Amino acid sequence: MDVMPLLLLVAGSAAVAAAARRSPVPAPLLLVAAGLAVSYVPGVPEYTLDPHIVLPLVLPPLLHSAATDSSYLDLRAQMRPVMLLSVGYVLFATFAVGWVAYLVIPGLPLTAALVLGAVVAPPDAVAATAVARRVGLPSRITTILQGESLVNDATAITAYRVALAAAVGEGATWAGGIGEFLLAAFGGIGMGLVLMVPIHWLRTHVKEVLLQNTLSLLIPFVAYAAAEQVHASGVLAVVVVALYLGHRAWEVDFATRLQEGAVWRMVTFVLESAVFALIGLQLPVVLKGLGEYEGTRAAWYAIAVFLVVIVSRFVWVYPATFLPRMMSARIREREKNPTWKGAFIIAWAGMRGVVSLAIAFSIPLTVHGGGDFPERNLILFLTFTTVIGTLVVQGVTLPSLVRVLKVPGRDSQAETLAEANAQAQASRAAEQRLEELLSDERNALPESLADRLRAVLERRRNSVWERLGQSNPITGESVDDTYRRLSREAIGTERAVFVRLRDGRYIDDEMLRTLLRRLDLEEAAAYREAE
Repeated sequence: MDVMPLLLLVAGSAAVAAAARRSPVPAPLLLVAAGLAVSYVPGVPEYTLDPHIVLPLVLPPLLHSAATDSSYLDLRAQMRPVMLLSVGYVLFATFAVGWVAYLVIPGLPLTAALVLGAVVAPPDAVAATAVARRVGLPSRITTILQGESLVNDATAITAYRVALAAAVGEGATWAGGIGEFLLAAFGGIGMGLVLMVPIHWLRTHVKEVLLQNTLSLLIPFVAYAAAEQVHASGVLAVVVVALYLGHRAWEVDFATRLQEGAVWRMVTFVLESAVFALIGLQLPVVLKGLGEYEGTRAAWYAIAVFLVVIVSRFVWVYPATFLPRMMSARIREREKNPTWKGAFIIAWAGMRGVVSLAIAFSIPLTVHGGGDFPERNLILFLTFTTVIGTLVVQGVTLPSLVRVLKVPGRDSQAETLAEANAQAQASRAAEQRLEELLSDERNALPESLADRLRAVLERRRNSVWERLGQSNPITGESVDDTYRRLSREAIGTERAVFVRLRDGRYIDDEMLRTLLRRLDLEEAAAYREAE
């Protein structure tokens, strides 16, 4: 097995993603553009997107990472709009795109057109999270988009399976399709509910940090595979388990959380970068089989499908946003009044991604009886152009659209104030508990060490309030920033001395690693990296 193409993909996509962090262009767009450009460089191997790798091996960890970073409470509060988008919109888009494709493309059977509709229906979890993170959308809109992207893949995959069964001649019926959808949905949720408690129990009882992280990496694959074994939705199983684990992550020890966070940031970065680069690299594969559709005909079909995808989302989002409020006083009482600007952003933020391409590549070459699947290559091409079109058009314009519409972002001042109030309450409780412990003779400490414990609590309480205070008139730093910088300078000086002592053979490498780890932990406590 030649691993060089895989190494080139990972290294190249990581380099482009790193460069994107220094440019105003969102990383997904730069990665797709780089993939498109590299795909025609002589000597570059042909990368064919394998659905048997993407769906069971790439999608679960990305969903797991996005779900654990999401808020279960926020998602529960926005469950109605999330379900209207992740189920209602996906089914609506499946039929809308399928019907238009059936009317526009001569010779395309309705069943094959519905396959195309199901393939391009779901907005992508990776794209939605990446763009929302970069643009800084309001928390409610971000929650809705992330919640939709976590669930909609399950709807689309089920709709695709039903449409595919009809297209290949397996005699699919409406009743059978509804039954399969219910099995996938409730089976996936049920499998997640069954797995989440024992998995969390393992996480809280396994004390070895390396074993904890190994378990963490296996969880999404286990949940996905277990659900798929019983023909349920692996996507929903992964999401349910991840939401539960994220909600109860505080019960896991601190060392596991620190290491696990670093591991998952690395895994997500590598997979996201490779996924977007892979999208661009599919161009030669997609164009190879177009045949009679090469030229302007295929381009017109691509434009038609792209426009239907865009328009159908607006057609669904605005009624789904405002009609329920008009019809239900309970909804008006429980939910904050949405604005047309927020609905517009949600409608525009419907980028498609790698899941659509993976599903499209899983379309079989033949149908029952030995004939070719109708217009399979054209469906691949239309899926590819829709994914590229939405990523480029919507991804490029979304930040400008947010600025033009003056959509309010996150209120950083209010969030900092809430953080300071929470920290103040926690610090007061901790100080009270500390004094209770110190009053017990069994906990006797020298006064200098007791004062050090009190100073740590006071420092923690004051640090958030200082972010709301004045900056240094000379450097522009807050008191908190100056404290962090000086702490790092002092620790850096200690680190240099330890290295010099090692180089002079006064201490060995094992002792150096012990001393450096102690400094690393102190630096992490003194300086929290801004998210």
